[in-house]
Amino acid sequence: MAKVRMQDIACHVGVSAVTVHNALTGQKGVSDAVREKILNAAREMGYFQDQRKNTSLRHVGVVISEKWLADYTTFYWKLYMEMALDAPNRNCMVTAEILKHEAEEGLRLPNFVGENAVEGLVVMGELSRQYIDFLRSCVKIPIIYLDFYYKEISEDAVVTDGFYGMYMVTEYLYEKGFRRMAYVGSIHATSSIMDRFCGFQRVLLEHGLTLPEEWRMEDRDEAGEIFLTLPEELPEAFVCNCDLVAIKLIEELERQGHKVPEDVTVVGFDNYLYPGLPDRRITTYEVDMKGLAQVALKKILKRMEDPEAMKRMDLVAGHIVEKDSVRPPGQGQAV
Repeated sequence: MAKVRMQDIACHVGVSAVTVHNALTGQKGVSDAVREKILNAAREMGYFQDQRKNTSLRHVGVVISEKWLADYTTFYWKLYMEMALDAPNRNCMVTAEILKHEAEEGLRLPNFVGENAVEGLVVMGELSRQYIDFLRSCVKIPIIYLDFYYKEISEDAVVTDGFYGMYMVTEYLYEKGFRRMAYVGSIHATSSIMDRFCGFQRVLLEHGLTLPEEWRMEDRDEAGEIFLTLPEELPEAFVCNCDLVAIKLIEELERQGHKVPEDVTVVGFDNYLYPGLPDRRITTYEVDMKGLAQVALKKILKRMEDPEAMKRMDLVAGHIVEKDSVRPPGQGQAV
């Protein structure tokens, strides 16, 4: 059988070979819908099996849950692109597969795992514990978990230092004079939201501050859809678990007649500007996406080479980025 080329995939899908190349290597300029169509065609046509015949090139699969995607380039697509950009430097290639809701609930393996098309797996973004337990029991290749963890998988995880990062953001607000602060995030939704809440809470404990129940605010439903209900009494500052929630919160505050930062301060986490949403110039903690991608790729390749290599959780730190959404109490200028 003739080797499957990118041009063959392009003809099958009805796009250019350049688009196929960009989709398979995580480059910009390809919509999520077209990228998924190309990836599905590549799997169906046996492209990845052909690539694996080149024994000098290692193949890593990246699984991203459908619930973390949207009609724009999300945080996790950007993280995947960073990994794809680093792959040639490490003599490997990465391929993404979208895990559909029904596949997660029905405990079905990713296609490229079932087809033995990859040698290692990176699970990007939190999945249900039931599905993770299923993967761990069924998959024999190494698995790394990116941007989430719990006790049983912590030594295989790569995460941003959410506890320390949110601790620094909240301490920054305290040093600016804020004492009445709310946390916005459903703390039981993901391990990262919980970690960030714990960093926030540590600052309050260290300084003898209290958190009224109405100021520990939920931000999403069980399906992950964002919803926000403002408390009757506003705090001086809202500390949001991510920038997307901070943007949505600012929109809700403005809808109800409040100005940011004139009336209330809002800070976020990620420093990621979501395409199609306005740049609200939110003071935030920047996640080092390039660092996360590089550490995760290095970790999975090392496990592929030596499954018994030393295991540990890898934390990747970021830094505070000051913009325009903070105004200290009693001061007239934003910082």
